[in-house]
Amino acid sequence: MSDTSGNAESQPPENENAQGSAVSPDAARAEALEAELARLKDHLLRALADAENTRKRAQRDREDAGKYAITAFARDLLDFGDNFHRALAAIPQDIRADQRIAGVMAGIESMEKELARAFEKHGITKIMPLDQPFDANFHEVMFEAPVPGKPAGIIIEVIEPGYVIRDRLLRPARVGVAKGEPSGHAGPHRIDTEA
Repeated sequence: MSDTSGNAESQPPENENAQGSAVSPDAARAEALEAELARLKDHLLRALADAENTRKRAQRDREDAGKYAITAFARDLLDFGDNFHRALAAIPQDIRADQRIAGVMAGIESMEKELARAFEKHGITKIMPLDQPFDANFHEVMFEAPVPGKPAGIIIEVIEPGYVIRDRLLRPARVGVAKGEPSGHAGPHRIDTEA
């Protein structure tokens, strides 16, 4: 005869936990439901956060569309404004002083001022960085020249002004930059001269 009662005592019943207390089927089900509830709550919170982020992104895109809708049109007008300014500047002073065309000159000059006011009204600002340090975010180097008394990287000539619309660059200012004195080491600002 074998003693089966000893084996039965060493194995805990199926509905007992490690401490020896019995786990009811309802408690196990409640535990599973709580875990499922926590998982679904986390999923819901993530979905709500994603929806809020999407709403904010759409709002920001709508605002940007309103602010920058005229960007392409403004870029086209910049060339017109530059050419208009060059044409006006090309008229010699002796012709400007002629009383026969004084009215025409006044009209042309007021047209240029009106164009500048329209740019300003729509958040378009001219960049004239003469005697400022070169900034690759807003300037385009057209040439370098050694200039006594000017440190390397300082803008010595503005060939064509740049423009920004609010905080975005429309066109970089095309500039000439002072070239540093030849030395054996590169300074903190190195300008590529082999472009």
